[in-house]
Amino acid sequence: MRKFLSALFSIFVIAVIIVAVYFNQQFCIHQINKVKGMYYVYKGDKAYKVMNTKDAILYYNKGLNLYPKHYGAWYNLGNIYVAYEDYYSALNAYSQAFKYNPKMAIARMNYGIISSEILGDFDSALKQYDQIIKTKRKLITIPYVYSNKVSYIENKAIAHYNKGVTYRMKALYTTDNWELQRKYISKAIQEYQKSIDIFPDSYDAQYNLGTLYHTTGDYMRAGACYCKAINVGPLNYEAHYNLALLLRRLGHYEEAYEEIDKAMTLITALDQNSSILEYAITMLNEIQRDKHRDSIYKKNHNRLKILTNETAKEQNSNQVTKKKKAKNKKREKDKSAAAEQEFSFINGKAVPEEEVDEVIIEDFEKCPSSIYFDNSKDVIDKI
Repeated sequence: MRKFLSALFSIFVIAVIIVAVYFNQQFCIHQINKVKGMYYVYKGDKAYKVMNTKDAILYYNKGLNLYPKHYGAWYNLGNIYVAYEDYYSALNAYSQAFKYNPKMAIARMNYGIISSEILGDFDSALKQYDQIIKTKRKLITIPYVYSNKVSYIENKAIAHYNKGVTYRMKALYTTDNWELQRKYISKAIQEYQKSIDIFPDSYDAQYNLGTLYHTTGDYMRAGACYCKAINVGPLNYEAHYNLALLLRRLGHYEEAYEEIDKAMTLITALDQNSSILEYAITMLNEIQRDKHRDSIYKKNHNRLKILTNETAKEQNSNQVTKKKKAKNKKREKDKSAAAEQEFSFINGKAVPEEEVDEVIIEDFEKCPSSIYFDNSKDVIDKI
């Protein structure tokens, strides 16, 4: 009897399953396709990890045909298309990724960058950046384990920065309409500043904000931004170079010479494009010429003063003598120190070899000319 009841129950269960399948055919087919699709995506992930891009494309497409909601596969597929410079296919893949996961900021970010910086579709890019900024995410923090707060805030800062880049590019493409160009430059400045409000220690945001202030003639803010960029990223030559141009324009030749010299050192050390180095050398020579001309003018001016004041002449002579004695004394000290240990001489100071890298970085991140730009009140974290 028990065997009969057990068999009857089994037949009943099978019948229920058959009926359920019959009346839910689409659901069952969807689940089967989902499993098969996930399997192909898994194979695509393996191929993508070892950069076997052809197989990855094949498997991802098979998987997404069966299960199109896998946003991670769409995102990876977009990255592969970018590598192949198939930008329209990449945009389609990224759009599918954030279609199925609207909070996927990285897919929107990549979509925006390709749209604006490669295809020139600025409005589409701005739309995606705005969406990233507007998207609110539930902040999850597990002490010492996980937190999405940093990535969420960072994405907003990057989105504002990218909006700044996009508006700057729009301004470049509207040279025939000065009013519109000025409007886009103003918007770019606002977006860079918003990015800096979130992350003040962003070299790119500080430097690009500085270039916009520079081009619009706001030299105080430009200089403050360049100095901040130098503090944050001392080994990037661009801020040193642009600051040298600005200082030369303002007539601060000593400081300009120092900054262009730093820029040349970095360009050479980082093996940058030779044409950039040629520009830097030309600029160095021009600043040196301006510096020499300015020095001659100051000497002549001082000579006139001395000729009309014998007392001042005597005082000046005494000061020169004192300076010479101090220099000779310091030189003797440096020589005796160098005899005891191997030193590198940086800015007239003897520095032990093992400390050279640290001292060089410390020297490069200094911005002595910041004193000229301290009146700029609107730049966050003034020097």
